[in-house]
Amino acid sequence: MRSKFITFEGSEGCGKSTQSRLLYEYLKKQGRRVIYLREPGATKISEKIRKILLDAKNDSMSAECEMLLYMAARAQIIKEIIEPALKNRKIVICDRFLDSTLAYQGYGLGTEINLIKDIGNFVTRRIKPDLTILLDLPVKKGLHYRRLAKDRIEKRSLEFHARVRQGYLKLAQDEPARIKIVKVAREKSVTQKKIRELVERYVV
Repeated sequence: MRSKFITFEGSEGCGKSTQSRLLYEYLKKQGRRVIYLREPGATKISEKIRKILLDAKNDSMSAECEMLLYMAARAQIIKEIIEPALKNRKIVICDRFLDSTLAYQGYGLGTEINLIKDIGNFVTRRIKPDLTILLDLPVKKGLHYRRLAKDRIEKRSLEFHARVRQGYLKLAQDEPARIKIVKVAREKSVTQKKIRELVERYVV
């Protein structure tokens, strides 16, 4: 079996973590060699960076600092987990990856897109997902789902989150072969069914 790299993307409250975990459990039950990760996080260093990034008290963080911290966490997860797993022909499922930085820090905060791509290519060692599932949900609905748990990113304005969503849709438009948009349904099982169909068709 060839290695496969599947990432999940989407704006706040879209159900990424739930749906990516459900896919992981599904493939695991099939006997696939699969691992599950979240970004930023998954390694000791990356988890510490995650706490800094999401801490609502760090409201003075600059856009440049924010982008570079996400990249630093990503560099560590690539070296420690993703690259070795792919070399061992495992399926890697990751909750967020480089597209998140393009959408949030690029389209959301206005950091130059080409700069993010250049740094991203260096950090990821040019490892790209085979398939990216973009869960799409209206911004207001997603933020309503997350109203009780606001970290530093979630607390940003509706306008910021609208730019993030539009950024994701632009990325999907630019790379339709890799990024597949899945409209979030009311029932989790309906959304998961669509995801499994995509994975079976394009990856597994």
